[in-house]
Amino acid sequence: MTQLPLRLASLLVCVIGSVSVLAQSSRNSHLYRNTPAFGVVKLSVGTGISYYMGDMRAKTDLRFIQPHIAAAITYRLAERFSVRGEIDFYRISGKQEGGPIWYNNLSFRSDNPAGYVGLQADLFRYHDERAVNPYLFGGVGITRITPKAQYQGTWHSLAPLQTEGVAYNRNVRIGVIGIGTSWKYNERWNFAVELSNNYANSDYLDDVSTVYPNPTGMDNLAIALSDRRAELDPSTLPAGYPARNDAGAQRGNPKVKDSYGFLSFRAEYLLGTQARRAERRKLRCYY
Repeated sequence: MTQLPLRLASLLVCVIGSVSVLAQSSRNSHLYRNTPAFGVVKLSVGTGISYYMGDMRAKTDLRFIQPHIAAAITYRLAERFSVRGEIDFYRISGKQEGGPIWYNNLSFRSDNPAGYVGLQADLFRYHDERAVNPYLFGGVGITRITPKAQYQGTWHSLAPLQTEGVAYNRNVRIGVIGIGTSWKYNERWNFAVELSNNYANSDYLDDVSTVYPNPTGMDNLAIALSDRRAELDPSTLPAGYPARNDAGAQRGNPKVKDSYGFLSFRAEYLLGTQARRAERRKLRCYY
């Protein structure tokens, strides 16, 4: 019984201290306003669509929309700037059927991993605590390309076949630039939407770049997938076009490299820092 007044006094002091901290937090609009922005870590996962832009895309075509998933982490350096790293898995596809050079009849599909590191710049400061925060981001990274084509019911990897008579690097450097907006749900969770473009340092994301090769020495599968005009009815071809392309005829446009874009919807989770954990402990009572 003699300890009860001490316990009540301790409880009262704790309550008064908590009220004081809460009042301060209310005035500052956020519990962690007095903690530094540096070191705040945010994880995000998302899904959306990917869109290919290259030699087989002549115009906007919904046939080329494919799935995309992503996971990212940001580490805040300052009020508006963070280091950003991301891993993506995406599919891109294209076909000349229905386009202006339909008579070449080429097509592809590619399921690729990618990763990059870069910077993110927020429009508003971290401690502004805006419900909506637009941002820009960019970086450099690498993607592994795996173009395939379907032939007689089977998907075949195109790179090993050297359909243009050359071997190309399947590990491709990329430059990423994008814009996004996040919506604050609560102290831990945000939701975001992002639109980005990924510029590849290669014109072979679709296995098409330069000219038709000399078929001499190529195996039958490589010949079949290099020039697919032979699969079309010759009577449907434009006047003067042969049933097969001549060696050296234009197959792609090497002057413009390929790229792909993402539209992504994401959930973001804010991890605590040591300073934030210390701030939270001010609201706890130990007696």
